[in-house]
Amino acid sequence: MTQKIKVAYICVHNSCRSQMAEGISKLIAEDYFEAYSAGTETKPEINQDAVEVIKELYGIDMNATQKSKLLADIPPVDIVITMGCNVECPFLPCKYREDWGLDDPTGKDKSEFVITAQIIEQKVRNLISRIDNLV
Repeated sequence: MTQKIKVAYICVHNSCRSQMAEGISKLIAEDYFEAYSAGTETKPEINQDAVEVIKELYGIDMNATQKSKLLADIPPVDIVITMGCNVECPFLPCKYREDWGLDDPTGKDKSEFVITAQIIEQKVRNLISRIDNLV
């Protein structure tokens, strides 16, 4: 039995976009890859606006299933997705890397979180379709 490809979504704080991507991936991509999120810093809790939107859209309670993690807290990965850090994105060794260039919805209207979640879902579905050709 071969091991599943491991994908990490990373950003600086691991509190919003990367957490949303981890939650969505665990829901729709678990048959294709293992999903993790991490950052170079952590926050005491996941962004609660992101938690609310992911719960409403996908039925996932990220407060119950996830926590803010450092890069060192996750296993070695095959693919790294940076979320669009607007600063120096964290580095994590991998076989393939891409940046999704997502704006951080933190501090914005709830509708921005919904849009971000929908973009992430589209990008995860696209990643599923390409995963076998990336590593």
